[in-house]
This record gives sequence, structure tokens and C-alpha cells, in this order.
Amino acid sequence: MARFIDLSAPIQNSHPEVPEFQRICIEFSDHTQGLEEVKRLFGIGPELLRNGEAWAVETITQLGTHSSTHLDAPYHYNSQIGGRPAQRIDELPLEWCFAPGVVLEFRHKADGDAVQLEEVQAELARIGHSLKPLDIVLIRTGRDAFYGQPDYWKRGPGVTVETTRWLFEQGVRVMGIDAWGWDRPLYLQAQEALEQQRPGIFWAAHQANLPYAQIERLCNLGALPQTGFKLCCFPLRIVGASAAPARVVAILE
Repeated sequence: MARFIDLSAPIQNSHPEVPEFQRICIEFSDHTQGLEEVKRLFGIGPELLRNGEAWAVETITQLGTHSSTHLDAPYHYNSQIGGRPAQRIDELPLEWCFAPGVVLEFRHKADGDAVQLEEVQAELARIGHSLKPLDIVLIRTGRDAFYGQPDYWKRGPGVTVETTRWLFEQGVRVMGIDAWGWDRPLYLQAQEALEQQRPGIFWAAHQANLPYAQIERLCNLGALPQTGFKLCCFPLRIVGASAAPARVVAILE
């Protein structure tokens, strides 16, 4: 029997102190409220419904495509990648989203640290894994423990542009992390970019000019072996979008 492990963060109303640009807001309507809607629309009363109840429904009033566990498309990084229009989320090949996964352990890295190429290569050697085309590489930082907290977006290490390019050269097309973003925390990159007054520092791994996808805000990577599983990360089919929420699940035989 296959075993399924959920790696997705819950989609729920945000803590009041979460920054506005990351907030999730959901309105709930229960069975009693549903009954009033049924009365208004169809003239049906409680005597014609089981237990006198009608439907419960929910309305998401705020949910950015990047607010929960999500898959970034190349269009998120730039309008053109490699001199061609960047792929939107509904244009990504589905085979990218269902492939063997590998977890690389980087919980020892401090907030703001960079995950360097030689460290990734050493970790792959330690676990005895050779990357194959379409492998999905997941970076475990342990920062999922802070998901939903106001300072979550300031936590975690990030992957360098050199590491990202090397993974792409190995045939990796989807890369993921259990932190707010694939790059180092943006406020740190912004400080450095302003101090040095040059491009290639802020959001560097995103803007590597590569047609690859990222999974951000993963959870529960500690429940996985480092290899020997398949990953399913199909995004919602939002036409023209730069990203979409995804229910990310690992499948172990």
C-alpha cells in the first residue's frame, strides 16, 4: 500500500499580525445561513431538507497566489526568460509536477545564510543520490515551524543563484523549500543591493534567467526519507498567473 504524506501548509485565516500582503481571509457560512439562501432562491423551507439544514459554503476573500504553499512559474521571475515569453502557471508541463523527490538537509543553516553549491553537492554525496532529469529537489530548513507567524517571511536560509543554475543543469525543473522563499530573506538581500548599488543581489536565484519552477512554504519535510518517494505538486490552473496554490503530497511505496 502506498503511503501519502501531506507537505502543504493549511489554508486558514491569518494571524492578525501577519503582513497585509501575505494575509489569507476566509468567510464561513454555516447550514443555517445556507437555509436562508435556499429559501430566498428556491422557496424551499426546512421541512423539505434533511435535519432542516441546507448547504455550508466558504468564500475566500483574500488569498494571493503566493500566500500559501504554492508553485511559482517562470513568469513570476521575469516577463521573458532566455529571450522568450516566460511560462505562466497554466503552461507548465504536468510531468514536472509528478516526479521522484529528494530531500536535502539544511536545518543547521542560520537565518540569512546562503545554501552554497558545494554544500548541496556534499549533501547529495552523503546520501548517495545522483540527480536525474526531472528530479524534484526539496531543501529542508525546518522553518515550517514558524509558518503563520508574523516574522515567518524574515526567517530561513536561501539558495544561491549558482546552486540554482547547477540544479537546472542537472535537469531539475522543480525545486522546493520549507521556508518563505527560495532566496535568502528579501530584507537582507535588499540591504546588500542598496549598499552595493548593483543588480544580481536582490532576488538573485529567482532572476537567474532560467525556466524552472519553485515550491515555497512547504511543511512536514521531516516526515520524509531523503530519497525513495514521488512528489505530486500540481498547481491550480489559474490562466495567466505567475503562481498558484498547490496541494503538495509525497507518495511512498
